[in-house]
Amino acid sequence: MEQFCPWEPAKFLIFSSNIPQLLFYSHLPAIFVALLLGFLIFFNNRDSWLGKLLLSISLMFSGWAFFDLILWATNRADTTMFFWSLQMLLEVLVFVFCFYFVYIYLKNEFPKFWINLCFFIEVSPFIILNSTNFSLMGVDLNNCFAIENNIIIFYTYIVEISIILLIAGLSFIAYRKEVKRKKEILLLFFGITSFLLAFSFGNIIGSLTDNWVVAQYGLFGMPVFIAFLTLIIVKYKAFNVKLIATQVLVWGLAILIGSQFFFIKVTMNYILTGITFIATIIFGQVLVRSVKVEIEQKEELAKLNIDLQKLIQQRESLVHLITHKVKGSFTHTKYIFSEILEGSFGLISPELKKVAEFGLESDQTGVDTVDLILNASNLQKGTVKYEMKPVDIKDMIVKTVEEKRDWAEKKGLKVETEITNEDCMISGDSFWLKEVVNNLIENAIRYTKEGTVKIGLKKENGKVLYFVKDTGVGITEEDKKNLFTEGGRGKNSVSVNVDSTGYGLFTVKLIVEAHGGKVLAESEGQGKGSEFSIELNSL
Repeated sequence: MEQFCPWEPAKFLIFSSNIPQLLFYSHLPAIFVALLLGFLIFFNNRDSWLGKLLLSISLMFSGWAFFDLILWATNRADTTMFFWSLQMLLEVLVFVFCFYFVYIYLKNEFPKFWINLCFFIEVSPFIILNSTNFSLMGVDLNNCFAIENNIIIFYTYIVEISIILLIAGLSFIAYRKEVKRKKEILLLFFGITSFLLAFSFGNIIGSLTDNWVVAQYGLFGMPVFIAFLTLIIVKYKAFNVKLIATQVLVWGLAILIGSQFFFIKVTMNYILTGITFIATIIFGQVLVRSVKVEIEQKEELAKLNIDLQKLIQQRESLVHLITHKVKGSFTHTKYIFSEILEGSFGLISPELKKVAEFGLESDQTGVDTVDLILNASNLQKGTVKYEMKPVDIKDMIVKTVEEKRDWAEKKGLKVETEITNEDCMISGDSFWLKEVVNNLIENAIRYTKEGTVKIGLKKENGKVLYFVKDTGVGITEEDKKNLFTEGGRGKNSVSVNVDSTGYGLFTVKLIVEAHGGKVLAESEGQGKGSEFSIELNSL
């Protein structure tokens, strides 16, 4: 004989006068938002365990919530027994799958065999006892609530609380080990524990007090979990999802507003809610499209950046290959010319000696050029290790000036110095600082046809200022933009110096900045000379 509770049969499974209006607002939005996020993530991550687990959690939670609406609406005792027992099994499975989700998310691996075995043993009683008196003993026909056995009730909540503690332990361990993912782990922990605690304690209150209306507030934990998960997706690019976060936000908001139709009783509220609902969808679609455009632009930039990095790597490989090959060739011929000049091949005529000297000089220029390019590449990549020691830069400058004086005077240039009498000690690498000092003086001599090259050093305000001023070709405003860049050189520099590579000043800038200083270039224009200065910290 069929048994019925004291209200009319349900319509379409979930509609009857016994259902409080709150239930539609707590159940339906949670179901729709959970399913929406679950399917969107799954379809973007079909081969991922995380995508499958999240979809499973969404389906089981949605099934639990839908069965709950059926239980409130039905007036049949057999329907109550059937769906109540299904709910108990789904509830525990939601907790178990949440643990697996967190475990794989944090460890990026599937749990070991013994963990799977423990959970199988833990869930087995729910499967074995589900259709016995150890689970449900009957139905209270006054309200169509199932009468639960205390054994299964306490066992259920012990399992659920233990899983929450396991998730907390996993999160705590991962938080201590990880360096870059700390905020991400906290968001996941608070999101999933808020959902599980609300879900569990809502049911505990219902079991202990028989007030199942209050227990429905526990379902609001799912939208909270979805909100945290959406934040993880947006901020940390989890799950390889593109527009999903914005879509979930828009449609979740629309569902929450639309769900108000279930309990509105005033006509004006229907109109206002309807206008808000339509406006949310329209503006939501505009937001989704704008986000889509932004994502596509970012993806294109990321792709271009990857392509650029590949080109840079290819260029570096090519530069090193060419420079080593070229340097090897120059070195071989350099030794041949040296042997000729030293008489290793016997006496040579004045004409042959002149040719050999020219060849030796040419090869040395080639070797210096190759070294310059290689040094610039290594300095730019940061592979050069500086040996920082106290350096007397004044002594270094004085010696370099004397080394270059003959060359300058042979060109008919006047060399002037303006060097302070103070000590000028700085912290630096003497080898690379020598390159800087040498480069500025050589450039001044090389690009000055007539007039003066003035080398100066002064100390003021705890700084050492080294400068080289000439009456050479000068620098245009256009040239200044490229002067210290890789391969950058003046428009007329090649006409004065055919061996110009544009790497000299680029190397100077890298070395000086690595020493905590700065390099400047001044000129009144083309043909009016220039002044290069280096500022470094003194000891």
